[in-house]
Amino acid sequence: MAMQSFDFISANQEYVFNTYGRSPIMLVEGNGLRVKDSDGKEYLDFIGGIAACPLGHAHPALVEAICKQAGKLIHVSNIFHIEPQIELAKLLTENSFADKAFFCNSGAEANEGAIKLARKFFSEKGDTDRYHVITMENSFHGRTLATLAATGQTKYRLGFEPETPGFSHVQFGDYQALERAITQKTAAIMIEPIQGEGGVRIPPADYLSKVRKLCDDKGILLIFDEVQTGMGRTGKLFAYENFGVEPDIMTLAKGLAGGVPIGALVATNHVAEAFKPGSHASTFGGNPLSSAAGVAVLNEILSNGFLDRVRIMGGYLRSRLEDVAVKHSVVKEVRGLGLMQAIDLKVAGADLVNIMRDAGILINCTSEKVIRFLPPLIVTGAEIDEMIIILDASLAKITD
Repeated sequence: MAMQSFDFISANQEYVFNTYGRSPIMLVEGNGLRVKDSDGKEYLDFIGGIAACPLGHAHPALVEAICKQAGKLIHVSNIFHIEPQIELAKLLTENSFADKAFFCNSGAEANEGAIKLARKFFSEKGDTDRYHVITMENSFHGRTLATLAATGQTKYRLGFEPETPGFSHVQFGDYQALERAITQKTAAIMIEPIQGEGGVRIPPADYLSKVRKLCDDKGILLIFDEVQTGMGRTGKLFAYENFGVEPDIMTLAKGLAGGVPIGALVATNHVAEAFKPGSHASTFGGNPLSSAAGVAVLNEILSNGFLDRVRIMGGYLRSRLEDVAVKHSVVKEVRGLGLMQAIDLKVAGADLVNIMRDAGILINCTSEKVIRFLPPLIVTGAEIDEMIIILDASLAKITD
């Protein structure tokens, strides 16, 4: 059978687990924000791999780094020193609050590692009863059993009971509820500085600083899940910089290596030292290929003017979305920060996603009614304008 006659989309149903509500297209190539499907149709990508492609598609620096490393060494065990891994750890720690980095393969694994580190931190001090972690309602921290329990959305946990014990959830932004939830067993508070899957929700202005003080006063660790908000997405390298608050532990993934699977757990020295040889491990975590990709991505993001431009484009995207919102009563609100923006609709967003896709724009709906815009950080004003024209026309077809 000739490869070009093979129906991959139909074959997906036969050979691949049915775990995703997939769009009826197959993307096969891309450059910048432009992607093409298997029929040759072109789209403007405002999903960006769900914030995993900060440099867009086929970025020359990333392609060069991956090809160069693949020609030398793709993988070795972490029982050996790995040069690109050390380089990536150095870049992350020198440009954040952290002193040490641990690498894994995904955001869920990074968050699992953060939970383990918090428990181990207190266990090392002889306080073995400090295992409780408080997270937020509408949060999303991953699909492992522990990170499902940490996730503050019941729908993701259905069918996977009994829930992993040791977690409780409070309303995002409600300081009094958080304060009441603390017990003698609380080891950590785990928060997304901006909720992503929860609908691009930003906390009250003083909330994170109050949480930091609360953690200090109670001797509790503060974990920031920056899997979606990190790597320049908000116009700062890490979202916590926008709020003037530093955590004890931070998790990263998605955009860290521009689409190559990698996750990272970073922490201050006094917390990181709780992990000893044998405490935690990952076969592929921080291998030469993914780490080299991460170094290339970080160097681009840290290059002169890159983050300034993200802030400018983020402000422009926000203003254009607000221009459109006032014209359409179906839009309740525009919210977000940097190039992490959203429109909250009065109706389900699935139809709008389909209409936009048919018109050549890829967007994403989360929380049923929130249209999320996560374009590559290299997006231009002209590309934003192109998307906005189609969004305006598409919203006119949606009624509240």
